[in-house]
Amino acid sequence: MDLLLATSRLERIAILAPAIVIGGGLVLGVLILMGRAFAESVREFGHPRLLLAGAVGLVAVVVVLTWLGVELPKE
Repeated sequence: MDLLLATSRLERIAILAPAIVIGGGLVLGVLILMGRAFAESVREFGHPRLLLAGAVGLVAVVVVLTWLGVELPKE
């Protein structure tokens, strides 16, 4: 029984491996593309320090609200 279960797992992994590799590649490609677009936008923005300060401020607000336990209302 254990051998059959192990074989089943190995077969499942072997079958899903190409889908996982292709899916991971697609996700990585999109992240690279979005990162390059963001970097280009930052370069073209007139005040990059203001943009960076806004991003840091947004992260700080999220961290503080999470630390305080604030939750969004659920509908």
